[in-house]
Amino acid sequence: MFSGLKNHPFAIEAFFKTSLVLTFSVPKEQLQPLIPACLTLDTFQDKWAFLAVALVHTTGLRPKGFPPFMGHEFFLIGYRIFVRYTTNTGKKLRGLYILKSETDRKKIQFLGNIFTHYQYTTTDISQAISNHRIEIKSLTGGLSIAAETEQASPSLPPSSPFQSWKEARQYAGPLPFTFSFNQKKKEVLIVQGIREHWTPQPVEIKGYKVPFLDALHLQEPSLASAFIIRNIPYHWKKGRIEKWNG
Repeated sequence: MFSGLKNHPFAIEAFFKTSLVLTFSVPKEQLQPLIPACLTLDTFQDKWAFLAVALVHTTGLRPKGFPPFMGHEFFLIGYRIFVRYTTNTGKKLRGLYILKSETDRKKIQFLGNIFTHYQYTTTDISQAISNHRIEIKSLTGGLSIAAETEQASPSLPPSSPFQSWKEARQYAGPLPFTFSFNQKKKEVLIVQGIREHWTPQPVEIKGYKVPFLDALHLQEPSLASAFIIRNIPYHWKKGRIEKWNG
């Protein structure tokens, strides 16, 4: 009876204090089985597909139009694949398909699993910022990431398929849309995000461990790029559903 609540029934707004996104390149054949048939991979050179790990310190998350004091502050770790979708009218959309979401707040897990399909779980997440360095850890989950954020000209990771940060920027996220698929009803849920003043800055990753990537049994996913943004207002429109005729 309440399944429709998971389809983003109202617009949401929030404020991103920081969003650090690591993008990993993987041969497209490895990510293809992880997305529904209604979506296609957003590839580079028709060879590489991409999975992003987004680490977001969020404040003020609330239904759009509600007063700020009603907002929630939390930390989010999201695991997302870059994809494309063609609507029934032929419009081509770029976006993300979310595999899993982790948060440090039980309330966000509870609400997230009521109003989204993003598979929230709760874990410990800590963030330390000092001397132009950010370290994010989850002791329970085994995740650890260290980033140098203020280098004037950081180098791309040696394993990156990109030749420049301009190329890498195409896969920095967030993309305009997020997609979910109801296999039983053959319905695609489309959620559009609206961003302001979005200027990702390249950062150098000094070390990382992401156990979720190991759990996917991917063969040597390679760090392709990393970007950070700070102090960005963001909101999501109410979800829109269309029938998939594939």
